[in-house]
Amino acid sequence: MGATEIMIALVAAIVALIGGIFVGKIIFAKNTQKQVDEAEVLIKRAEAQAKKTIEDANTLSETIKEKELLKAKEHFSQLRITHEKEVTQRNLKLVENETKLKAQQQSLNDKTSALQRQVTDNEALKENLERQTEAFNIKRAELDRHHEEHVKRLEKVAGLSAEQAKIELVEVIKEEARTRAMSHVKDIMEEAKLNASKEAKKIIIQSIQRLGSEQAIENAITVFNLESDEIKGQIIGREGRNIRALEAATGVDLIIDDTPEAIVLSCFDPLRRELARLSLQRLVQDGRIHPARIEEVVEKTRKQLEEQIMEIGERTIIELGIHGLHKDLVRIVGKMRFRSSYGQNLLMHSKETANLCGLMAAELGLGQKVVKLAKRAGLLHDIGKVPDEETELSHALLGAKLAEKAGEHASIVNAIGAHHDEMEMQYIISPIVQACDAISGARPGARREMMQSYLQRIKDLENLAMAYTGVEKAYAIQAGRELRVMVEAEKISDADSERLSFEIADKIQKEMQYPGQIKVTVIRELRAVNIAR
Repeated sequence: MGATEIMIALVAAIVALIGGIFVGKIIFAKNTQKQVDEAEVLIKRAEAQAKKTIEDANTLSETIKEKELLKAKEHFSQLRITHEKEVTQRNLKLVENETKLKAQQQSLNDKTSALQRQVTDNEALKENLERQTEAFNIKRAELDRHHEEHVKRLEKVAGLSAEQAKIELVEVIKEEARTRAMSHVKDIMEEAKLNASKEAKKIIIQSIQRLGSEQAIENAITVFNLESDEIKGQIIGREGRNIRALEAATGVDLIIDDTPEAIVLSCFDPLRRELARLSLQRLVQDGRIHPARIEEVVEKTRKQLEEQIMEIGERTIIELGIHGLHKDLVRIVGKMRFRSSYGQNLLMHSKETANLCGLMAAELGLGQKVVKLAKRAGLLHDIGKVPDEETELSHALLGAKLAEKAGEHASIVNAIGAHHDEMEMQYIISPIVQACDAISGARPGARREMMQSYLQRIKDLENLAMAYTGVEKAYAIQAGRELRVMVEAEKISDADSERLSFEIADKIQKEMQYPGQIKVTVIRELRAVNIAR
């Protein structure tokens, strides 16, 4: 390419550049003008919008101003009404208080006037009373003078002084009062006897009502303990057939409830309860519980129980040295082992009574034969409490009948029947048996009636000793006849032990009721302990 062409191209390029710049300016000018126009339109729109917003704001402010003014007027109106009400109420209260004050003032004035009138009346009454008193004193002096003259005349006529007349009058009044009092006492005694009989019957009935359930529970229930509650299901059996079979075979009601690990055997016959208890014990140990097995076990247990009863009876008569007793009576003596009377085991009570009867007869020097009869009667005196069949007779008369049937001596029959005064005592051993029966039943802790008071006395003895400082333990022994007190050697010295023993004995003597005497023994022991390692 030559220089001319280059220059031409350069010129063309410059021209093109200049043309492009010019064209660009023209286009830029057009765009700028368009943007300016659009901006002016936007400004006009903004101005119009601003103007409208200002107008709306002014309108809204006027509206708000009017509302606030209206609210202010309403509030002011309410305040004015409230103020007017309060002022009205205050005015009413002021008027009311003023009215009350006027009424009180009027009442006070009336009371003052009435009081003034009363004072005036009182003064008049006082003057009148003084005049009457003066007149009364004058009349009384005249009456005394006339009385003295009358007494003197009576003394002159009767020949007695006033003191003698008083004494005679008092004696007459005393005699009359004594007669009337004796009549009243007699009536009261008759009424008291009638009421006492009624009240005694009422008290006995109430006592029976209160103690009936306790006595029934004591004499009719045995608790059978189980290792676990799972065994209860086996004892009941499918649809209860096992428990029905056991109840039918033993004659005892089995009560299986929610009591944990226990079954209650209920029956008034202690032998049946013992039979059911032993049979149930064997069945539980064996584990095979079904109706056939139950009948088999119950029958075996019944035979063994009969053998045990005879063995107990024979062992008892051998122990007491009684010979030739009929086998029926031996069996009844064995049955006593399973019967209690007032909380006291009947066999133990009978054995104790027999020994006491033998000792008492020997001390009375009645001879060896009478001693043996007395011991025999003491053992058999309560055989009527364990009959094979229920009867209408009392246990004393039934026992006499059983002894007579067994061929016992007439003195023994009489002693059994008379130990509760239901037969006339005909032999020397009869009062001996009665006395020994009472001694055995009345000793401390023997029977249920005395058990509670006996245990309470034992507990009170121990608590009394434990209240002293330094006492570690206290034990009432020998049926409450001796109190042994263990003291701490670190706190109580030998001299303090003597003083403590005296103080406890003195306090027992002052505060407690007890039969006989109580020996207080204070024991002080010092132990020195070391360990060799």
